[in-house]
Amino acid sequence: MLPLAPAQRYGTIVVVGGGCYGSYYVRQLGRAARAEALIAERVLVVDRDPNCRVALELAGADAANVDVVVAEWSDFFDSYLAAAADDAPAPNDESRAPDAIVPSPLMPHLMYEWLERRARARWPHRTIEMRPLDAPSGIPWQKRGADGTQYVSFAEWECPVNCIEPALCPATRGERSWSMPPAVLAATEEARRNGRNLAGPVIFHCQHRAYGVGMFDTSDVVAGDEVVRRAGESGAAEVLVGTVSHCHGALSVLAVGE
Repeated sequence: MLPLAPAQRYGTIVVVGGGCYGSYYVRQLGRAARAEALIAERVLVVDRDPNCRVALELAGADAANVDVVVAEWSDFFDSYLAAAADDAPAPNDESRAPDAIVPSPLMPHLMYEWLERRARARWPHRTIEMRPLDAPSGIPWQKRGADGTQYVSFAEWECPVNCIEPALCPATRGERSWSMPPAVLAATEEARRNGRNLAGPVIFHCQHRAYGVGMFDTSDVVAGDEVVRRAGESGAAEVLVGTVSHCHGALSVLAVGE
């Protein structure tokens, strides 16, 4: 009999949204904890509605480490990520359990938006804006949002929201031969060959961690802010920012003027 893998350990896990998706993630995190597959010091569910589904389900329940934070997502991340940046552990410091973020399938490009607000605060007299990305080749489904975000997907079919993107695709019943992070790297190189001097890319890769819950580490977002800072300090810059899974993604270009 193979030994059980050690439990994944986290400090804070932030769940974006307390509705149907968030309540599913909270339940799955609880199951993972009971199975000793994952241990989190606390789980924060962020929703502007004090009577969201998670709040109602938690009422009277024994979930001591789960709290609902009533706030707009942007306001919460301004505070939470700024504190994470100020208190970032030293490289290779394994004494602290990492924090992680569980995104919602239907949320706006929140991590890009935080990087843009950080850039505006850092350089108040410079032009900070989102610019569209030309459609990368090799990704079959693409759509540009009203704000310029390029939404991309390798799936030309409807995927279940709880798919963990296994090695064998449930839709095609064949090998999943694609992955969005390498595709974003290729898109960056393609844009450079076409004369666009893109920095980065900054990639927030949401990966399945346990019991159907995908997340990316908070430290990745802090590191992305550092990429933007270094790029902007050298002059005008464009940084490609992507929040992606293996199959889907949202891509935005953060432009810092002179």
